[in-house]
Amino acid sequence: MRETHIDKVDLNLLPPLMALLEERHVSRAAERARLSQPAMSRAMQRLRRHFGDELLVRGPDGYSLTPRAERIRDQLATTVTQLEQLFANESFDPATAAQSFRMAITDYALSAFGPAVVHSILAQSPASTVHCEALDSRAFDKLDAGTLDLVIYGRAVPDRYCSTQFFTDQFVCVVAADHPLAAETAVSLSAYLRWPHVDIALDQPWIERALEAHDAKRRIAVRMPYFAPGPNMLPGTELILTVPAQLARAIADPAQTRVLTAPPELGELRSAAVWHPRLDQDPSHRWLRQVVSAIATASASRPGG
Repeated sequence: MRETHIDKVDLNLLPPLMALLEERHVSRAAERARLSQPAMSRAMQRLRRHFGDELLVRGPDGYSLTPRAERIRDQLATTVTQLEQLFANESFDPATAAQSFRMAITDYALSAFGPAVVHSILAQSPASTVHCEALDSRAFDKLDAGTLDLVIYGRAVPDRYCSTQFFTDQFVCVVAADHPLAAETAVSLSAYLRWPHVDIALDQPWIERALEAHDAKRRIAVRMPYFAPGPNMLPGTELILTVPAQLARAIADPAQTRVLTAPPELGELRSAAVWHPRLDQDPSHRWLRQVVSAIATASASRPGG
């Protein structure tokens, strides 16, 4: 048997070979392969030389396959199916998929629209699972390692990653219902700096950076690791809790607290979805990004957002 290397094989001969073995007739094979009859005849001669076999032998009733050609035809039935699958446009059907989607997300984003994202994913892809973990300094290392699919992030994204900004939120101030500022609708910067604050100790110091730009600094009286319990600290105090507007809707109790417009000097909070470039064209990942973006955008556009 002759040694054959794939880099020496003309794969353009595969369609004529398939047509010849199925049709067992040069003219019909040419029509099936969309070749002229002379081109099909030349292809057949090349195939005979390659295999060292006649492949098709003319008889009284037309062409018949040689034993080698019969074996090739049987092998091609499986090979062609595999090749079609290999070169087919990959698709993702969430209804039948059993995928694990892994995201690093801030406490803010998880509270503001995380439940809606999870519900949407599981409603469309009931056999899939969703794993949400706290956003920390290792998130981008995990993207690189492939142990995270998506990061919901609020700072400048490193150039080596793909990202899309899907919403911008405003800051609000949450205070106790009996706070001296409770009757106001908005807080000026001078009033904001006059009162003690609850600080959420995240690795995203948006507020401090904004205040530094105005040569200002607030007094931190309480530090907490999470947003959600923040409003519970307010009743009976003069504390101010500064949170994104979407989050305030989710965690502030209107019976015990009041939500006021924050000083414009604090700026806006921008959030983006970040992923590794190797996942950019993956159908399941594109679907995940579409779900997250649609939910986050809808959440931001709700009245009061």
